[in-house]
Amino acid sequence: MPELPEVETICRGLTSSILKQKIAAVVMRHFKLRHPIPKNLSKILAGQSIQKITRRGKYILLKTKIGTLIIHLGMSGNLQIKPKNHLIAKHEHVNIVFTNNLSLCYIDPRRFGTILWTAENPLEHRLLKNLGPEPFAKNFTADYLFNTAKSRHCSIKQFIMNSNIVAGIGNIYANEALFAAKINPLQKANKISLSRYQKLVKEIKKILKHAIKHGGTTIKNHIDSSGKKGSFQNKLKVYGKYNQLCPNCKTKLTHTKLGQRATVFCSNCQK
Repeated sequence: MPELPEVETICRGLTSSILKQKIAAVVMRHFKLRHPIPKNLSKILAGQSIQKITRRGKYILLKTKIGTLIIHLGMSGNLQIKPKNHLIAKHEHVNIVFTNNLSLCYIDPRRFGTILWTAENPLEHRLLKNLGPEPFAKNFTADYLFNTAKSRHCSIKQFIMNSNIVAGIGNIYANEALFAAKINPLQKANKISLSRYQKLVKEIKKILKHAIKHGGTTIKNHIDSSGKKGSFQNKLKVYGKYNQLCPNCKTKLTHTKLGQRATVFCSNCQK
């Protein structure tokens, strides 16, 4: 699933291609995604211009004067900018065609993504209103995590992957941040000291910024809006490194599952 760096990379690509562009038409081939696409979306969007492109957690927000298109890429979705008369790809479900002859294409083999419309404040939408702070926001601090964790009994990895605690951190970057902070992912969130949370917050911000710089992580599906793969997979220290050695101490990395998600860590370095 695309995480914060991948979604941020896509938003930046879209901004350079379709910001301020006028929508000529919307073509929908499948309405049934994770949530049904509004059947009147073509009528709503025709003639509107994209005024602003932002991100909230893993959600992409395309703002117009009359409302906001909310997009989530699910497990396998991507958004690509192609010429208006391009060859339609397999699993290409939606095209937003602009008057500059570009088309924003939503492609999703598993159809687990979301394309919704709201005329209200998108941050108050039911899918967004309970999201935690952004990792780069001023209110995402060690104090915030430390105090929030006091009433939590889950592991630290599950804690930081909870979008109601902090928005946008998925499995890849949770593994990497905890390794960089030298925190065992199995450790209970309410047992971690404030000083260790300070280190963790610092590493989360650092790793996410580094991943954005490299266009995100491409393991299977992620590509940016121009079709280019990310390269941060070449910088990963532990994620996906089953049966390999710790890059710091050369101890064999431990592989387990937390909440059905693959978890890799060094039992020697991470306490």
